[in-house]
Amino acid sequence: MKIIADLHVHSKYSRACSENLTLESMDAFAKQKGVGLVSTGDFTHPAWMNEIKGKLVESGEGIYKLNGRGAGTNFVIGAEMSTVFERAGRIKKVHNCVLVPNIEIAEQVNEALSKYGDRSSDGRITLNIELPNFVSLLRSISKDIFVFPAHVWTPWYSVFGAFSGFNSIEEAYGDQADHIYALETGLSSDPKMNWMISKLDKYTLVSNSDAHSPQKIGREANVFELDNLNYKELTDAIKKKDGSRLRMTIEFYPEEGKYHFDGHRNCNVSMSPEEAKKLNNICPVCRKKLTIGVMHRVYDLADRPFGFVPKNSIPYVHSMPLAELIAYMLRKGQSSIAVKELYDKLISEFGSELNVMLDSKLEDIYKIDKTLAEGIERVRTEKVHLIPGYDGVFGIVDVMNRVSEQRNQQYRQHSISEY
Repeated sequence: MKIIADLHVHSKYSRACSENLTLESMDAFAKQKGVGLVSTGDFTHPAWMNEIKGKLVESGEGIYKLNGRGAGTNFVIGAEMSTVFERAGRIKKVHNCVLVPNIEIAEQVNEALSKYGDRSSDGRITLNIELPNFVSLLRSISKDIFVFPAHVWTPWYSVFGAFSGFNSIEEAYGDQADHIYALETGLSSDPKMNWMISKLDKYTLVSNSDAHSPQKIGREANVFELDNLNYKELTDAIKKKDGSRLRMTIEFYPEEGKYHFDGHRNCNVSMSPEEAKKLNNICPVCRKKLTIGVMHRVYDLADRPFGFVPKNSIPYVHSMPLAELIAYMLRKGQSSIAVKELYDKLISEFGSELNVMLDSKLEDIYKIDKTLAEGIERVRTEKVHLIPGYDGVFGIVDVMNRVSEQRNQQYRQHSISEY
């Protein structure tokens, strides 16, 4: 059974997230995207947990669906949690994704975590607890709880982040490091970048959307081949790092992530790690320290050249959101009628967004819109021009190399629906 899974999303109760992030919208958009399994997100929030309990019914061991009418999307109970603590005189801030076997265990987790943070203040709970103690506490509730570090390279709130991270999983998680099996690459990195660091070879690299709106579900995802869809088989597939059950990941172009390069948003300054190092990581405009991006941090820890491929590595493909590509190719806004009409026609014809972007025959797309077919071919073959994101500014996948007219749009304001 092939299933595409997005194991890191949020709800309407998380800060800076869309009010449209409901279980119903997640169910509908996941089907439209081609995602068969999605995390509920935010199960620590009391109001969201009430919705989970009231609207989801178990359809398999640890797998849930909407009660009543729905698109049939499968849900697994999960959340992102922020751990903030002091280590050796420095404040550390690390986000973790947590999957739990069922609603009953989720409720036990919520009771235990109430001692360390305010569950009602944010869907992404902030906990005052050391990482080893955090993992140990969860495992004391159930050995089947699955923890993996979220978006491991972002400058803030990540295990390897430039501002408050660590240099290894062992350093971060201490005596609980052996219970970490997977790392989430995040939007600003991909497997190729992580393969530059040999000590990460033992971890499975997973990719998820971290969606702040339902439209972003599936922008990164994992493709599994499972005998049966249940919680244990899902988590075992991630632990079993041989590509037999986790077949591949679907990735953003990492340059499109908003922390790929070094830079200063307010100064309109963006540069590669090599350029930043020549300037001692100081902004040439304001003379303050640059925000160090993901690529810079990867190079700092790398012991292999870019392009090295480890044995038995799980393959991946780069892609981009279909509506974004249509808007680019038609030179229209994503919310325009023309973009929506073509998007809807493609979904009707091919079943899902990921099927259009990854699997459908180009000649069939050509019959509908030859301009878009050319764009999809360039994305699939990675014949695109990339303008890297930096310091919170999303990068640009410049499919047809329209750099001169696209570059200024790099600095535009973004709405919640783009996160």
